[in-house]
Amino acid sequence: MFGPKRQCVVVVGAQWGDEGKGKIVDVLAERADLVVRYQGGANAGHTVVKGDEEFILHQSPSGILHEGSQCLIGNGVVLDPETLVHEMDELAARGVRVEGRLLVSDRAHLVLPYHKLLDRASERQQQIGTTGRGIGPAYEDKIGRRGIRVGDLRHLDHVAALIAERTERANRLLAMLEVEERASATEQTALIRRLAPRLLPLVADAGHIVWGALRAGRRVLLEGAQGALLDVDHGTYPFVTSSNTTAGGGGR
Repeated sequence: MFGPKRQCVVVVGAQWGDEGKGKIVDVLAERADLVVRYQGGANAGHTVVKGDEEFILHQSPSGILHEGSQCLIGNGVVLDPETLVHEMDELAARGVRVEGRLLVSDRAHLVLPYHKLLDRASERQQQIGTTGRGIGPAYEDKIGRRGIRVGDLRHLDHVAALIAERTERANRLLAMLEVEERASATEQTALIRRLAPRLLPLVADAGHIVWGALRAGRRVLLEGAQGALLDVDHGTYPFVTSSNTTAGGGGR
């Protein structure tokens, strides 16, 4: 796949997901210098088998299982910080070196618990098959210019104020949807303050890293999530995900 005239390769599912993308990425990652996850969230995940072990990766690029690959979570991803930290710890416990190999775009938006409450509440009414993991509402906040980004974690007092405002809005929406559950700004702020020290060392300018890698002649592998028919613009709307899952989404 990689060659003298092909530095960058995109792996995309041609249907609705579960086509085995993780396995393909795992094979190609042996020859890639940089593996980038460019969209989606902590959904069902990519399953990769290494020897006798099975790894299910929800947020980390599949290239994380190859020692020689640098891995990057791009700005098009909505990041569940709790899931990522748990996944990093689980990989480390199983002998996979993550430290120094995994970076996260400072422009990636965070998925917080109130997004998950809204996702589940909305799914009860729309019934379009979401996973309830907050991905859609996080993208809604991104497009609505009210999202909280990974880079914001550098200023935790500012993030705490944003969380207070966003949870208040989320609770108004939950009341409109006739859901009794409510989001707690205090609990979500505590969660972010606990996870920020783990995430901040990973923060990077993703676009600069990818551009630098291509200019240096390094091999870049872009890993998509879901499948092309779940693309929010080009898929089987409204039964789609909330991001651009086609190869074109890799350039955003």
